[in-house]
Amino acid sequence: MTVLDLSDYNPSDDLSRAETMPARWYIEPDFLALEAEKIFYKSWQPVGRVEDVMRIGDYFCCEVLDQPLVITRNRSGELRGFYNVCAHRAAIVAQGRGNRKSLQCKYHGWTYDLDGKLLRAPEFEGVNNWSSQDVCLQPVQVEAWGPWVFVNLDPGAAPMVDTYGNIELEIKAAGFNLSQMRMVERRDYLIDCNWKVYVDNYLEGYHLPIAHPGLFREVDYDQYRVDTYRYYSKQHAPIREVDPGETRDRRYVRSGEGEEDALYYWIFPNVMLNVYLDNTSINIIIPAGHDKTLTIFEWYFEAPGTGEGWESMQQIIAFSDEIQQEDIELCEWVQRGLRSNAYNAGRFSVLRENGVHHFQSLVHEFLTKA
Repeated sequence: MTVLDLSDYNPSDDLSRAETMPARWYIEPDFLALEAEKIFYKSWQPVGRVEDVMRIGDYFCCEVLDQPLVITRNRSGELRGFYNVCAHRAAIVAQGRGNRKSLQCKYHGWTYDLDGKLLRAPEFEGVNNWSSQDVCLQPVQVEAWGPWVFVNLDPGAAPMVDTYGNIELEIKAAGFNLSQMRMVERRDYLIDCNWKVYVDNYLEGYHLPIAHPGLFREVDYDQYRVDTYRYYSKQHAPIREVDPGETRDRRYVRSGEGEEDALYYWIFPNVMLNVYLDNTSINIIIPAGHDKTLTIFEWYFEAPGTGEGWESMQQIIAFSDEIQQEDIELCEWVQRGLRSNAYNAGRFSVLRENGVHHFQSLVHEFLTKA
């Protein structure tokens, strides 16, 4: 791995004095390899849905950046996760998704059980200093949370509850039924920007009045704030009360009671969770290159229906897509600007950009860890 000089950025704890992350942290290709190793391989990453591994023998393949994985439901009903790499010659042992009693490499037929143990290695007699009992697929940590399956490639990583526990409790306390929601639609967006540019954009409402006129009509901007915690932040964006005669121009007609209208979470490094009374969306931000980002949007509803219910869901998805298209344009503008000789770093709005500062400080912390 290329040794990067990280000495040009040391984020101040004092937001009023802090500078933003330098432009080269967004545009130099070598940063992505370091971020993969120190951030994405050491954080809980959503890779699939619980409904795809409900039965014993169910499995699905997935990836964390360039690392191929397979998730199974073993004979004891437990979730297991493994690198999708045969111990013999590194071929994959599973493709796509389905239901099997074992996992078999299609190269030489090595076969593993659903706990990763080697069952069969054809024509391998006579190999010295080798025993099939010592061979298994390399495991990864895996947990179910809500309707999703998460993995962590760091064997020493703390369990998800250390990061997600308070979030789960808050969601339940607010009366949201996350585990009962089912996916209705997924949309993938490939954006010409660094993944950190997209996260920066999500973590502040400073741009709402100019960039998102439709969304700006819905929220009480004066009450908009971001609260930061150790590894996540929570945005408070109460739905604005409807004035007389205004309902025709509003997407949400709510009571204006604020906290009960929605919960918005960002969890380091790349997961956004937007929880409403009638739907939930998860946004997963994946680097597709140092200057390209895959943004996965999935919408979940507790009781997908037909008729008026289905029409309402489609309106919600269309409204989300409208905001996303506006954000894509913004992020691509920023990425082009970061390559300019005229820009290196900026300053933060103390009132509106504490969430961005929190994220950038975490990036610095993880990348500079010994």
